[in-house]
Amino acid sequence: MVKILKNDIFKQIPSVDENRVDELLAESFANFNKKIIVLDDDPTGVQTIHDVSVYTDWSATSIAAGFAESRSMFFILTNSRAFSAEHTKNIHEEIAQRIIKESKKTGRDFMIISRSDSTLRGHYPLETKVLRDTLENGTPAKIDGEILMPFFKEGGRYTIGNIHYVQEGAALVPAGETEFAKDKTFGYKASDMRMYVEEKTHGEYKAKDTVCISLDDLRKLSIDSICHQLMQVNDFNKVIVNAIDYVDVRVFTAALLNAMKAGKNFMFRTAAAFTKVIGNISDKPLLSKKELVTSGNKNGGLIIIGSHVQKTTEQLNALKKDEDIKFIEFNHLLVLDPPQLEEELIRIIKTAEISIRKGQTVAVFTGRTRLDAGSEEESLRFSVKISEAITNIVSRLSIQPSFLIAKGGITSSDVGTKGLSVKHALVLGQVAPGIPVWKTGSESKFPDMSYIIFPGNVGAADTLYNIVRMLSIH
Repeated sequence: MVKILKNDIFKQIPSVDENRVDELLAESFANFNKKIIVLDDDPTGVQTIHDVSVYTDWSATSIAAGFAESRSMFFILTNSRAFSAEHTKNIHEEIAQRIIKESKKTGRDFMIISRSDSTLRGHYPLETKVLRDTLENGTPAKIDGEILMPFFKEGGRYTIGNIHYVQEGAALVPAGETEFAKDKTFGYKASDMRMYVEEKTHGEYKAKDTVCISLDDLRKLSIDSICHQLMQVNDFNKVIVNAIDYVDVRVFTAALLNAMKAGKNFMFRTAAAFTKVIGNISDKPLLSKKELVTSGNKNGGLIIIGSHVQKTTEQLNALKKDEDIKFIEFNHLLVLDPPQLEEELIRIIKTAEISIRKGQTVAVFTGRTRLDAGSEEESLRFSVKISEAITNIVSRLSIQPSFLIAKGGITSSDVGTKGLSVKHALVLGQVAPGIPVWKTGSESKFPDMSYIIFPGNVGAADTLYNIVRMLSIH
């Protein structure tokens, strides 16, 4: 495995006058009035923003509500990372068609961002291709190119020299050499984003034709040069954006806005950093216990852990140091045996409710043994079955915990949409870097509750432990 030391590479990259960047970005934002619609393939994509709505369905009513908001941006949670390719294709066509219809009705122009995993997993290039085709069929506009920006500082994801890296400790590891690249459903080999494009599009878009926005130009504040690069993009060609800090995203966004105002149209496949910058979202301090736990609720909290990535297992092991927590292991292999599964769920719910009522925090976690499902589709199907079983625990709970944390993308989506029946949530902010919190809507099982969405691949080994300790201290 090839690794480079983060500090060694970062110190070679020149700093930049951030005040000047702010001025340039403010100039570019002038007269920019598009509604920004973010399609999020799991609920963790709001991990950089606050005071933004998330709709958990894509009904015409929800899309109309998003357009009617005074805020420039809203999110639609598709959870498509849990869907088959065919279902993903169908829902993206449906969403795009409804967006077009609402745009024509309101006279409001829009842009769509396909927010996905900073470790490059997900239905790519399917989702953005379907969105492009549907938009071009339903509007006069042509989508000139696609912007790929997987940078996500809070999670330690950096793109340098067109190679995408995942931070592990003090080192940066090429993404193609991490466990994420070995994902049974969404695996890949390339770490060089140009080669990733060629690999994922099966050669339809060649590495040699990919446009690359360099760190050198970004740090030199070469707005006009970058804008010129973007103006030359046609035929849905791909644009790779290198970035190691938010300042790089801000410089690129200034150039992008200038190109868009000059008539260029783009599709976007990005991680969460870009949504914060293009949405003009301010920084906000991390949320405190006072902001997260309802005053007077003396019940214990509930932690649901479904993710099986190595980082989640490390965080679970660290959490087990807390002797005040009641740990309940869910035998997830029982999803293959429905009668026994029901008995297992009854056992877990009963045990959890007893502890929560006593004021003890409960952690329900799936066994760490992976199901060998064979094909990609079967692997995904079993993951969904496991998540549905966990969701069942939340939906059948008769007592409101003082806080609720769900660990893992599919898990947190199902807990939010099915277990808590959330249709509309407000993003409060983050409890730790890259770990977002929803305020549940009035329609949900537990209205106005803080729901902590903890991505499977974010945080240090002790991050989950520290959050739970903070929330549990009386």
